[in-house]
Amino acid sequence: MPIYAAYASNMDPAQMLQRAPHSPMHSTGWLCGWRLTFAGDDIGWEGSLATVTEDRDDVDARVFVVLYDVPDEDERNLDQWEGTELGVHRKIRARVDTADGAVLAWLYVIDGYEGGLPSARYLGVMADAAEVAGAPADYVQRLRLHEARNVGPGPAAPLDDD
Repeated sequence: MPIYAAYASNMDPAQMLQRAPHSPMHSTGWLCGWRLTFAGDDIGWEGSLATVTEDRDDVDARVFVVLYDVPDEDERNLDQWEGTELGVHRKIRARVDTADGAVLAWLYVIDGYEGGLPSARYLGVMADAAEVAGAPADYVQRLRLHEARNVGPGPAAPLDDD
């Protein structure tokens, strides 16, 4: 069965149960030689979306992923969720290092330019998903502290004392 590597909000098994109900969590692992980044300006979640890119220059570059066994029916559902037919994401294959050895998995990457800021809400969802999936605390903390677009209301104006 094909293995899908999730690195953003789909790391959360509860979310995946809604989007791909026949796709059990397989394990977790690392995309070594890759880095998490954000792409596009505002294509969803009030800001840029997570993607990964190869980074062979940084020996410490790696991205935590959650692996799922995904049958064809669920893969089609995920393709719709991820907007592959609209050209938002494309699928690639990459090697994932797990505790049981390397596996080949497919994942979604943004088919757009790198840059832009994600929303604070999106980063919070990603960090929560990573935490639920068992990502190391320092990885979750880096997600929570990543620079974000402020999507909430600004500070309240002071009230007049009149």
